[in-house]
Amino acid sequence: MPLKLDVVALGAPEVSAARRFYTTAFASAATDAGHSVHLDLHGTGQLALSATEDLAEAAGADAATSGFRGYVLTCTVGRPTEVRTLMETADRNGAEVLKPAKKALFGSFSGAFRAPDGAVWKVASATAKDTGPPAATPRPSETTVILGVAAPKASRTFYESLGMTVDRDYGNKYIDFRPAPGAVRLCMMERGVLARDAGTAKDGDGFSAMVFTHLAGSRDEVDAILAAAAAGGGRITTPAARTPRDGYCGHFTDPDGFWWKVMH
Repeated sequence: MPLKLDVVALGAPEVSAARRFYTTAFASAATDAGHSVHLDLHGTGQLALSATEDLAEAAGADAATSGFRGYVLTCTVGRPTEVRTLMETADRNGAEVLKPAKKALFGSFSGAFRAPDGAVWKVASATAKDTGPPAATPRPSETTVILGVAAPKASRTFYESLGMTVDRDYGNKYIDFRPAPGAVRLCMMERGVLARDAGTAKDGDGFSAMVFTHLAGSRDEVDAILAAAAAGGGRITTPAARTPRDGYCGHFTDPDGFWWKVMH
């Protein structure tokens, strides 16, 4: 079965504070699951919030992190007014505005902020004009995660080896993959270009405080994906093993160091 992005897990210094921020900023319903929190981004993806130390330990990583974490999460809404509303809500609730909402290239409209947990978000609409009444509560039509990588073409080759299908390919400028229904879209850009687009410096080191989850259909599938990742240039950080709740999972990183959890 091809690799798919079922859940984006973010590490936070305080899970309860991150829960308050995301449920307020994105008007998302939250479900508590043990020590983590799960949020449905209005049918455009699943987000999980965990303590950074717990997320890192499970992935076989050192929790230390600094600077730009190498990715940008993007929330696409319908109108510029909705971009402003979401940006203002994030600002009021403790986010750091990196780029104020304004008209961007090719007729779009966007802004960017760093959430209190450290994740960088971009909020965008495809048009710079309000063509109708805005939604009272902005809801995304699509959620994406853009990875800042050394060479997008090389990253494309890695993910294609794991069964993902390219949707749009602009060479080393931008590449994305077809998402599973109701899932976050995976994209990639060169790291420095991505950082500039989000209004932050590209320098950063350590754990990204983000782990992608693929929900496998069997233990054999877990083993097969981990083997393919290692063969394609990734690194196994925790070998597949049984979990306390009789599950089965392992972790790997892609060639640029982004973490994945594969579980059944």
